[in-house]
Amino acid sequence: MSATDINPHILVFPYPAQGHMLPLLDLTDHLALQGLTITILITPKNLPYLSSLLSAYPSSITPLILPFPSHPSIPPGIENVKDLGHSGNLLIMTSLSKLYDPLLHWFNSHPTPPVAIISDFFLGWTQHLAHQVKIPRLTFFPSGAFLASIDDYLWNDVDKFKPLDEVDLSSLPGSHVFKVDHLPSLFRLYQKSDPDWELVKDVKLANSRSWGCVFNSFEALEGEYMDYLKKKLGHDRIFGVGPLNLAGPGSSGRGYLGSGSNPNDRVLTWLDGCQEGSVVYVCFGSQKMLKREQMEALAVGLEKCGTRFIWVVKTGTTREQEDGFGVVPDGFEERVAGRGVVITEWAPQVMILSHKAVGGFLSHCGWNSVLEGIVGGVMILAWPMEADQFVNARLLVEDMGVGVKVCEGADSVPNSDELGRIIGVSMREGAGVKERAKVLKEKALQAVTNGGSSVNNLVRLVGELRKLIS
Repeated sequence: MSATDINPHILVFPYPAQGHMLPLLDLTDHLALQGLTITILITPKNLPYLSSLLSAYPSSITPLILPFPSHPSIPPGIENVKDLGHSGNLLIMTSLSKLYDPLLHWFNSHPTPPVAIISDFFLGWTQHLAHQVKIPRLTFFPSGAFLASIDDYLWNDVDKFKPLDEVDLSSLPGSHVFKVDHLPSLFRLYQKSDPDWELVKDVKLANSRSWGCVFNSFEALEGEYMDYLKKKLGHDRIFGVGPLNLAGPGSSGRGYLGSGSNPNDRVLTWLDGCQEGSVVYVCFGSQKMLKREQMEALAVGLEKCGTRFIWVVKTGTTREQEDGFGVVPDGFEERVAGRGVVITEWAPQVMILSHKAVGGFLSHCGWNSVLEGIVGGVMILAWPMEADQFVNARLLVEDMGVGVKVCEGADSVPNSDELGRIIGVSMREGAGVKERAKVLKEKALQAVTNGGSSVNNLVRLVGELRKLIS
C-alpha cells in the first residue's frame, strides 16, 4: 500500500502574507510529523517559503504551484501582501479567488485527491470548492479566537452594525464595547454591493460554516472564546494548537529568506551585556512603515525614556524615504549610542524576545508578534494600528493584564514626553504586568508539552482527519 492509501491526503492553502503563511506552514510541519500526506498550494514567487518543509519531508509534502492570477491593480511579479502593504489584502483576496476553477480542475484530475482542505481564513471561498468536491474544509485562523468570535458576530449582521459609532459585544465573553474605529479593518472598510467587498463578506460568513476551525492560540489565553465558538457554531471541532512558533521549522529564523547566516548576531552579543529585563524591543511588523512625524516622536520618546532599547525600523523605497517614511532622525543613533540599537534589516525577533535582557515589547499587536512576545515572557507595550490589532491589544491589556497601552491608531503621532514616560515607568515599575507575562509564558510552554492543551488538540485534529479515510 502507498502512503496515500493509509494516511489522509490534505490540501493546505496558505494566504500569502507573513503573519498568515508562517504559522500555517508551522502547522503543516506538525501534520507531516504525524504522517499525513500533504499538498501545499503556492504561487511561484512564494515557493521559497516552502524550502525547509520540502527538504524535511520530500516524500510526504508536495507543492501545487499555480500561477498568481493577474489583477489590474497589482503590478506584475507581486504575489505577497508584504510588497503591497496592509491595504493590498483586498486585491490579493480578490485575485486568489480566481484560482477556484484551476483548483477544481486539479481536484477532478488527481488520482488520489485530498480528503480535506485546510485554508486560511482569508480564503473562505474554498468552503464552496470543498462543498462542490464533497470534502470538509477547515478554516485556519493565524489570529485568535477572540477575533474570530467578533468576526462571526459582526459579519452575520453587518448592516445592523455598520452605521453604529460603537458596538456592544455583551453576548461574547468579556462583554467588551468597541469603538467602530477599533473593529477589524475589513469590517470597517466593507462597502455594500461592491463586488470585491461582497466577496470579503462571503469569505467571512463561509468561515463560520466550515467543518472545523484551527487556531494559532492556546486555551490558557483564549479558552473562553474557543468554548463560545463551540456553542455558537454547534460542534466541538475547534482546535487551539498554538503557539505554533514554539515548535515550527527553524522558528528562530522565521521569515528570513536571505542567504548565509542570519544577520544581527551583534545584537544578541549586545544583549548579553545588558541586565535582565532592562531592554525594550520596538518593532511594528513586516508591513507597517511609520511616517516622518511618527518616527521623530518615537525617537524622542526613546531618548527620554531612559531605558535600553532595540528599535527595528522598516525602511521603504527611495521615494518613500524621500517622503520621510521609515527615516531615523539625523543624529539619533549617535545620541543613544551604547543605550540603544537601531536595526534597518531583518531582525531575529524570536531570539531577541526570548533573551533574558528583554523585558518589554513595544508592538503594533499583530497576532504573530503577540504570540512571540508571550513566548518570550515579556510585557507588551501596545500601539495597535489596524486590522485585528485593537482586538488583540484589548485581550492583552484588559483581559490578561500582560500589556500596557502606549498609543493607538495607524496615523497617530504620540506625545514624545508621555510616550517616554510610559515606556520608562512600565519598564522600571511594571512588576505586576511583567510577572503576569512570565506566568502566561509558562502556560504557553505547558500547552505545547506532552499532555498540554495544544498537543491534545493537535492529536484530536489528526484523529478527526484520519477518520475521513476510515
